[in-house]
Amino acid sequence: MPLRVVFMGTPEFSVPTLRALAEAGHEIVAVYTQPPRAGGRRGLELTPSPVQREAERLGVEVRTPLTLKDDSDRQAFRSLDADVAVVVAYGLILPKPVLDAPRLGCLNGHASLLPRWRGAAPIQRAIMAGDAETGMMVMRMEEGLDTGPVALVEKLAIEADMTAGDLHDRLMASCAELMTEALSRLESGSLAYTPQAAEGVTYAAKIDKSEARVDWTRPAGEVHNLIRGLSPFPGAWCEAPLGGRLERLKLLRSTLCEGAGVPGGILDDRLTVACGRGAVRLVEVQRAGARPAAAQDFLRGAKIEKGMKLS
Repeated sequence: MPLRVVFMGTPEFSVPTLRALAEAGHEIVAVYTQPPRAGGRRGLELTPSPVQREAERLGVEVRTPLTLKDDSDRQAFRSLDADVAVVVAYGLILPKPVLDAPRLGCLNGHASLLPRWRGAAPIQRAIMAGDAETGMMVMRMEEGLDTGPVALVEKLAIEADMTAGDLHDRLMASCAELMTEALSRLESGSLAYTPQAAEGVTYAAKIDKSEARVDWTRPAGEVHNLIRGLSPFPGAWCEAPLGGRLERLKLLRSTLCEGAGVPGGILDDRLTVACGRGAVRLVEVQRAGARPAAAQDFLRGAKIEKGMKLS
């Protein structure tokens, strides 16, 4: 018998899971998402979240509370009489009365191999730390931050030049498949949980824009991991001498390569940059107000030559 599901999510990452659960025949009784935010060219238009747009396409009721702390909000949630709540990148902490309301609890899709990278930015932090592997997990939610027991896991190798955007898309698809499987097992009473390990806990703090400027004195591996871990958003950046002045240049893709020199120095005509130890070759960059460009296309319109320096 199909489950009565409350879906709670906000960004594009959450959308395939919502769609997959609806296509699997479950009854989505309501969707909770973050309220519309100011957007548009001048920031004057209120833009609904990707999940809200998908819920409206599906004809599902959308709720956008600012918090879940009020008794009225909690009662409204309980009144849905849900079998389970599915949470994927929602953006609000669920208080205990909400966690306890669904008959079979609340399941969370989390993009890491817990207990590594609990918290807000597991995809970016895994790449920035140079992890070789990550994955998608379905866990039962508790009051603690990503501390609940795990039901299903799908591991994924992090390739040498994979960006956070690449990994996001792979894990987004995995989440939809894994959560659909979890609800199928929950429906049949065969979903089992395993407590997380007590060792190896790390926290994936929200990305701060102050982290995004490249420090060329760092080893090439760290620079490469920063570039790919922050791509496409917020984007690692440096300053480059363009048109007789320093201009901010966003760095979107890179690869490790041989080379040595003054940190930040351009080593050849292929946009290879010296680091504190080793070098990286910039593969894709973006000037302010322009579209992302492959390095060779960027170099056709920008005179950055061997011996020049990025800062």
